[in-house]
Amino acid sequence: MTAETLLASYWLVAIALNSFLIAIAFALPKKLLTPAGYLHAWILGVLVWGCLGWRGYAIVMFYFLVGSGVTKIGMKQKEAEGIAEKRGGMRGPENVWGSALVGTLCAIAFAVSGNAGSMASANAIGQLCLLGYAASFATKLSDTTASEVGKAYGKRTFLITTLQPVPRGTEGAVSLEGTLAGVVGSLAIAAVAVAVGAIDGVGVLWCAIAAFVATNAESVIGATVQEQFDWLTNEVVNGINTAIGAVVAIGLGWLLSS
Repeated sequence: MTAETLLASYWLVAIALNSFLIAIAFALPKKLLTPAGYLHAWILGVLVWGCLGWRGYAIVMFYFLVGSGVTKIGMKQKEAEGIAEKRGGMRGPENVWGSALVGTLCAIAFAVSGNAGSMASANAIGQLCLLGYAASFATKLSDTTASEVGKAYGKRTFLITTLQPVPRGTEGAVSLEGTLAGVVGSLAIAAVAVAVGAIDGVGVLWCAIAAFVATNAESVIGATVQEQFDWLTNEVVNGINTAIGAVVAIGLGWLLSS
């Protein structure tokens, strides 16, 4: 089988598998995404599998399943307090790309830098792309977990910029419970990335550091400038958050390996 044929087979599998999974998900009575959300998730899944194969796909699927589950934590209480995710936690296209655009760009960069379909023999650029990919989802799961656990179980929440007590669900609020849950979330994604061979053990540390920095940076954005600009929606902030996580991890990986 030629390299071109092998690469084509990756994309054919990507299209067939994602079509099959989306059809099943769409038929289930309990929906995790809106109809448009499923379409955009299909596009995301095809791109990730086509560029990274099943290993990269396992990372984004783990994020999606765990992240969706985390939003259900304490849902009744959060709905009563008016701080629950809209649509009962169902995600739309804006949520899909707010969470995964940066990771998808890292996957595409991995493929076009001469590494398509092969993590084991990735060149230096490809390894950094994989680190950025893993860190972007580690960052997003850290943020989601910290936010949802903090809103449900945070006993004392503080505005990150002033450390003044604020109600749970306030933009820019942090809590000990949420922060610890966020660290666990980032480590969980990093562990999956190690298990599938996307990063090494040191990469786990870079992902955890990057996720911690980015999640707190997002809280600062929420506490300072987010309400001043209509275009700075939660989804845009999520994109900024994951970009910070990917850049920090890539920067650490590049500086400390050169």
